[in-house]
Amino acid sequence: MSVVKTFNKYRNLLVELVKKDIKLKYRNSYLGVIWTMLEPLLTMVVLTLVFSKLLGKGTQDFPVYILTGRLVYSFFSNGTKAALRAVRANASMIKKVYVPKYMYPFASVLSGYVIFLISLVVLAIVAVVRGVYPTLQLFWMIVPLLQILLITTGVGMLLATMAVFFRDVEYLWGVALMLIMYTSAIFYQVESVISEKNAWIFKLNPLYAVIENFRNAVFGQPMNFQAMGYATVFGVVSLLIGVFVFYKKQDKFILYL
Repeated sequence: MSVVKTFNKYRNLLVELVKKDIKLKYRNSYLGVIWTMLEPLLTMVVLTLVFSKLLGKGTQDFPVYILTGRLVYSFFSNGTKAALRAVRANASMIKKVYVPKYMYPFASVLSGYVIFLISLVVLAIVAVVRGVYPTLQLFWMIVPLLQILLITTGVGMLLATMAVFFRDVEYLWGVALMLIMYTSAIFYQVESVISEKNAWIFKLNPLYAVIENFRNAVFGQPMNFQAMGYATVFGVVSLLIGVFVFYKKQDKFILYL
C-alpha cells in the first residue's frame, strides 16, 4: 500500500518526466515527431529492397511483415537502453531531491512506448496500401502490446540497477540486443531459413513470441496461445525480478553515482 500511495503522490511527476524525455528526443530535430513515423518507414523500405527484391523472398505484404517486427523490436531496444542509462543520467537530481528512483527508468520506458504507439499509424497506412485489411483478430493486438511493455519495463529496471554498479553493462547489452534481433525474425520467415530442428532457438526468445502474435493480429491469423502464455509469464516474471532487484539496491545508488 505504501508503494501505491507513493506512486499516486508522484504520478504527475511521472507524466512530466515522460513529456521531458519526448521533448529532449526531438529538441534539435526539424521533423520532430514526424521522424517517429518516417524512420521505421525508411527502414522498412531498405529491408524490403534487400530481402524481397534482391533475394526474391518477398510477397506483396512483405513490407507489413517487416514493419511489424521492426516496430516491436525498436521499442524494446530503445526502451531498455534508455532505462539502462536513466539512473546515471539523472544522478544530479537524485543527489539533490527525493524522488522515487524507479520513476526515472519507468518514465524512459513510457516515453518510448508513447512514441511506439504513435508509429503504429505508419503500420496502419502501409497495411492498407499493401492490401492487408483489419479483421476481428486485430483486437488481439492489445495482448502483445501489453506484453512488450511488461517485458521492456522489467528488463529495463534490471539493467538500470546493474548499470549503476557495472558501467560495462551498456556495451554488453548492445551485443545481446544484436543476438535478440537476429532471433526475432524481423526481416525473414523462420521456416524459410531455419530447419524445424533448430527452431527452438527462436521459441526461447520472448520477443519472437510477442512479434509472432502481433503479426497474427495484423494479418488476421489465429493466435499462438502457447507463445502468448510464454511471453506473458516472461513479462510478469521479468517485471517482478526487475522491480525487486531495483528496490533492494536503490539505497546504494548514491554511493556509485
